[in-house]
Amino acid sequence: MPLPDSIPAPPAEAVAPLMRGVAVLQRLTEANGVLSPSALERATGLARSTVDRIVATLARMGYVRLDGRDATLTPRVMELGNAYLAALRLPDLLSGHADALADELDESVSLAVADRDGIRFVHQATRRRALSLSFRIGDLLPAERTAPGPLFATEWTAGAWRAWRTRRQQDPHHRGFPTVPPVRRPPTDTEAYQDFERRTADAASTHYALDDQLIEPGLVAVSVPVRDPRTARIACVASVVSHTSRHTAADLRDALLPRLRATVAAMEETLRQAPPPAPGPPRSGLAIWTGASKQELGREFVESLARGLTVLTAFGEGRAELTLTDVAKATGLARATARRALITYEHLGLLTPTTTSALTTSADGPPAHRAFALTPRVLSLGFPPLSRTSLPQIATPHLRTLTDAVQETTALAVLTEPGDEIQYTARVPASHVMSVDVRPGTRLPAGRTTAGRLLLEKSPAPYTVSDEELEQGVRSVAVPVHDRTGRVIAALNVATHVARRTPEECVADILPALTSAAAHIETDLHTAARFTRVPLT
Repeated sequence: MPLPDSIPAPPAEAVAPLMRGVAVLQRLTEANGVLSPSALERATGLARSTVDRIVATLARMGYVRLDGRDATLTPRVMELGNAYLAALRLPDLLSGHADALADELDESVSLAVADRDGIRFVHQATRRRALSLSFRIGDLLPAERTAPGPLFATEWTAGAWRAWRTRRQQDPHHRGFPTVPPVRRPPTDTEAYQDFERRTADAASTHYALDDQLIEPGLVAVSVPVRDPRTARIACVASVVSHTSRHTAADLRDALLPRLRATVAAMEETLRQAPPPAPGPPRSGLAIWTGASKQELGREFVESLARGLTVLTAFGEGRAELTLTDVAKATGLARATARRALITYEHLGLLTPTTTSALTTSADGPPAHRAFALTPRVLSLGFPPLSRTSLPQIATPHLRTLTDAVQETTALAVLTEPGDEIQYTARVPASHVMSVDVRPGTRLPAGRTTAGRLLLEKSPAPYTVSDEELEQGVRSVAVPVHDRTGRVIAALNVATHVARRTPEECVADILPALTSAAAHIETDLHTAARFTRVPLT
């Protein structure tokens, strides 16, 4: 992560509002997804009026929501990181191997890629323990404090080593890496350089690396590179991570390294046999949508920011490298608009010229035949704090909106593992003297509730209505919530007293809003679950 005084001046054609919007998203990410506008003003150095317009634009795009006085990242912003991960393909191709190894060893397993002189996680298979791995997909760590770092450094150029030394001198405490604890007593430059160079030389000769409590006391890891069969260069690094109450670093090397190497060999074989990706359809109508939003909201909507962010979503599976012409066609933006966005993102390190096109660089910016690819830094735009979000967290804002709309208590329920009960996992009460009091964690017989019957059915109807079945005076209506595969995983429920609405009024007044809320939950869930596991409780 470059420090402010090491960032070169932006090119003349860079889009200033887009750079400011990216800065707001990055500061929100570093703050774990929530900041007040005044805190954003201090963190970014932007004027309050500018922050307010950026937040309003991001809210219109569905990337943030306003919770009282705070701006909060929403799962929709994960579509930016999803574009990078889909284009990368490694999580889709290799995550199954990583998950199987984690189950076999009962240890956390991660996949990481290089991000300049740091590493960034692209997949995590974690164990649920009192002491568990807290790193998230998208988190950035300094290379010298990790096991993958020396492996990636074996491929560094002389310029990359110089950049690393400069960063070490400017930030010896690692305050530019908010994910890791800062170094209290940093080693001297000579000690730091010699230690990392030695570890890199060892990694080059042994083809593995250890992290012996480099990040914090008790954390140990062993890493092996996964090589791209086309180029023989490191595509990513697979790591087994534990803590010293279970393994020492030497234990990991002696006991688990052979199994890790076998898994890496299987990963490389998967990469070797993987067919070329079939490009999916890019999103359409984005330019029209941004224009309509500008017309509706006026100066509160920063159209250049919204249009610039749509450029990132043009990338994806089968669209890992795009030219200016490709981007303009995929987004519907004018070529001049797309060109300035590409120039801006290259300056910010979110895009890079591809290897085959790097020699076509022009002083006037990207020509039509010059191709670009997303970099891991795109994951810094909101992904880490949302990568471990749960279904109740996703659903709760939509429950609030639904409760406000229908003025009745709303709740989300899932089926318990035995399958004979439902468990309520989220609830927003209505402001009535008499309301249905079903709190999160409450379990009820599945067969006696609308939500339970809906979840028990193999092919549930679009909605279920119950009339005083569980308790006298309670009338409720429920609709299903589907995962990315179409499987029903939860039920969204509205409960009322029989004196307030007849069954017919429940269908006429409540069902449309209930169905709409379920659709919004599904949209957020499908985005969040593209490359992460979303717990149901």
